[in-house]
Amino acid sequence: MMTALSLGLRYSAGVFAIAFALGTIRTLWLAPAIDAIAAVAIEVPLILALSWWWGRRLLARQPLSLAGRAVMGGTAFVWLMLAEFGLAFAFGRAPGAYLASFFTADGLLGLSGQLAFAALPLFIKPARL
Repeated sequence: MMTALSLGLRYSAGVFAIAFALGTIRTLWLAPAIDAIAAVAIEVPLILALSWWWGRRLLARQPLSLAGRAVMGGTAFVWLMLAEFGLAFAFGRAPGAYLASFFTADGLLGLSGQLAFAALPLFIKPARL
């Protein structure tokens, strides 16, 4: 169980680091040029591809059962949401405004990507022992 929790934290941290950089590019340059939903639609597949790659690397080193991969994805989702909430708070966004952002078209698309990120470990074929 501890291994799945640890991998969930590492999976989330690795993806969040790159997603932070891509989110900055999306927010500052891409969204103003093409609109928010189009920018998120470009960003989400890139982050999911990275998530798949990073999840495979982690699970190649430490294979988990299906239940373990579910714990890994669930843990990663919780860490990701906490990190995003903390970042929003650090940038002065009120908790209500942060939650309301999920009920916009780009927010729902982003949340769908975050849920897919959490589910990806379930679909990564474990290494043969």
